[in-house]
Amino acid sequence: MSAVALKQVDGVAMLTLDRPERCNALNDDLLADLNAALDRLENPRVLVLRASGRHFSTGGDVARFAQEVAAGTGRTYAQAVVGGLNRAILRLASLPCPVLAQVQGALTGGALGLVLAADLVAMDRRAFVQPFYSVVGFAPDGGWTAMLPARIGAHRARAIQLLNQRISADQALTLGLAQAVNDDPGVVIGDWLSTLRGHIPGALAITKRLTVDLPALETALDAERAAFVERIETDEVRDGMARFLASLKGA
Repeated sequence: MSAVALKQVDGVAMLTLDRPERCNALNDDLLADLNAALDRLENPRVLVLRASGRHFSTGGDVARFAQEVAAGTGRTYAQAVVGGLNRAILRLASLPCPVLAQVQGALTGGALGLVLAADLVAMDRRAFVQPFYSVVGFAPDGGWTAMLPARIGAHRARAIQLLNQRISADQALTLGLAQAVNDDPGVVIGDWLSTLRGHIPGALAITKRLTVDLPALETALDAERAAFVERIETDEVRDGMARFLASLKGA
């Protein structure tokens, strides 16, 4: 069963992360399904990225990373996961159509990159963004260094990660990480779809192409992947994952 659902109707592609029992945590299977779904797109006029369940995504599946590291396959698995995430981010960023993201609950770790690749973001009032890299020990991935500093400033992005600060939906709106906050972000998405249906696709496409530096983004994401893989089997990360997973059991 696929962990990503794709529905295409009347020029609108609805792409849904569908692993709610694991808070849509990113593992190799989900990312493979996501990239396969992106390969099946039929030149949509608009793509909506959303997720089922309470949370958009809690980022990388730490329990699975811990299992792979314990089995001696951590680096290989990290290459596959972060590489798959990077491919999805680049594909979303390079689509000629507008990408709209609908976010609820937690948006943490590398999952942020999927939303940073969107053009318009609507968040539920209870949604939040948080890195967790300094807590678990991972190197930042998912655009936390490759995309976020350009959006909100390098000093602010660095402080958020060093202190593991939680960004509320209202703060995300102020920072420009979201364009709308609503009790029902689906209503906002519907309004944006109505507006975009009346706009000229070629004009939307050229606007995206001229405002996204894909070669620079690919280089920066590659650097994140290399750093993530280099750290994944260190004692720091092993201990950090163990403490993090223990804290979840005690919560």
